[in-house]
Amino acid sequence: MVFTLQRYMFRELLRIFILATVGLTLILSLGGILGPVQEYGVGPRQAVHILVYFMPVTLTFVLPMAALFASALSYGRFASDNELDACRASGIGMMTLVYPGLALAVFVAIANLLLSFHVMPYFVHLAERSLKADAKQILFRNIERRGFYRVSAGKSSEYLIYADYPDLKNDTLYGIIVLEASRTGIEDLITSSKTTVRFDSHGAMNEVQLLVHNYKQMGVGDSCWDGTVGQLPLRREFGSLLGDDIKFKKIEEMKQIRADLMRFDPVARLARTVYTQFVTELLAKDVNEAFAAGGSYEFRSPTQSVRFSAKGCELRDHAVIALTPPVLVEERDGAGRSRRLMGKKAAEILVETGVADPTVSVRVHNPEVVGTGQSLVQFSMGDLVTPERVLGRLAGKPMLETARGDLAATLGGPPSPILAKQQASLLDEIGDTVTDIRAEVNSRLVFGIGCVPMILIGIGLGILQRGGHLLSAFGSSCVPAAVLIVAIISGKNLTVNLGVQSLTGLIIMWSGLAFLLFLAAVVYRKLSRT
Repeated sequence: MVFTLQRYMFRELLRIFILATVGLTLILSLGGILGPVQEYGVGPRQAVHILVYFMPVTLTFVLPMAALFASALSYGRFASDNELDACRASGIGMMTLVYPGLALAVFVAIANLLLSFHVMPYFVHLAERSLKADAKQILFRNIERRGFYRVSAGKSSEYLIYADYPDLKNDTLYGIIVLEASRTGIEDLITSSKTTVRFDSHGAMNEVQLLVHNYKQMGVGDSCWDGTVGQLPLRREFGSLLGDDIKFKKIEEMKQIRADLMRFDPVARLARTVYTQFVTELLAKDVNEAFAAGGSYEFRSPTQSVRFSAKGCELRDHAVIALTPPVLVEERDGAGRSRRLMGKKAAEILVETGVADPTVSVRVHNPEVVGTGQSLVQFSMGDLVTPERVLGRLAGKPMLETARGDLAATLGGPPSPILAKQQASLLDEIGDTVTDIRAEVNSRLVFGIGCVPMILIGIGLGILQRGGHLLSAFGSSCVPAAVLIVAIISGKNLTVNLGVQSLTGLIIMWSGLAFLLFLAAVVYRKLSRT
């Protein structure tokens, strides 16, 4: 008889729970895709895919609320119809009647933990891949609708792509302007009369290749040049379209990131930036020492070499060493043929970014060939090997260890403002990542475990308020749920703001759960006396 009664109550709970879950999920999911639709201009097909992919995110919040609604309503109706009194008069204890609600609460708690730690991040990554697969259509649709498209290239910079006319059929943009902007201003500007666009998605990155005609590029400082013939491939890599965030990571991914921070793209990207600039400054110091001794400097590759001399060099931009003119260059190929050039304008040494053993390029603007007087638009030689005496000073350490270590000791003096600012950003990102993982894991645990006392409180209030309106019990039980959510949000923000050493935010989170457990004990103590 008791089992039949519990099955009846669980069936009633499950019916309301499923109806509430379906309704709330559809409403919140439709609201959740409005952001990506407005931001990326996705079409109907992509919108349906995003709706499906974001459902686990919605269910993480919907399941507890639907279970709370079902328990308060079912047990409130059960008590108001005097069925509860009849059961108790028959000798059935209160906790025996609460078992179906407790089973639903445990089910919701387990489902919530599985969704938040495993399922939700997986579906967010599927949504990311779906957007990447349609990146070209999204780009052309946004330019067609708004005249431009904005792509994030990290926390501190972004690319804006403007075009007069997009031709999706031929993958071509006419009258294009590609603008790289950062917090400090405009970093780079590329214009072109006609550009062919090709997207390539690989790994955690999106790469767009622009094949441009009649291009002009203008950068910071004196960097400015024109394209004269043919096409030039300009490759730009963009990060996650949805944002690479710890809150979208599985628990396994967070453990891996904590063990190896280079697995987290924002950290890895900044570490590569710092490492490249560090190599650049070591190289600049080596070049300056050679010039100060009255000599020249030489780079080699398997097939060619270049030797140059100048008054000096200085750091003007990331991974760029500006040579002070006049610059005398002697290039030599594998057959022993040589040519000397004199540059009286801008000249740079460019260091390859993002690799442990970077190659370098030498570029001289408007040089003259010594002996013939022939004027060139630009001299450029790339794929040159960084001297071993420079790379040897890195002591073979991993990239992140080098980037976050004592740079001044290796440089023999303080790093440049460029490098110091980059390293500070890296250290901030590392600290933020560690605290984000800590806060995210604890917030998911608190919310998942908190589903059990939250639903039990709903059951208790539904029974206690049986004389009133059925929805009043649900409204009353939402207050403790709101307290838990406020405690989680406040504790999470406090943990992130105060840093990894602070326990205050974690204490606030778990205090919210402790409050719900205490309130559940009070409610059921009162029930046992009635």
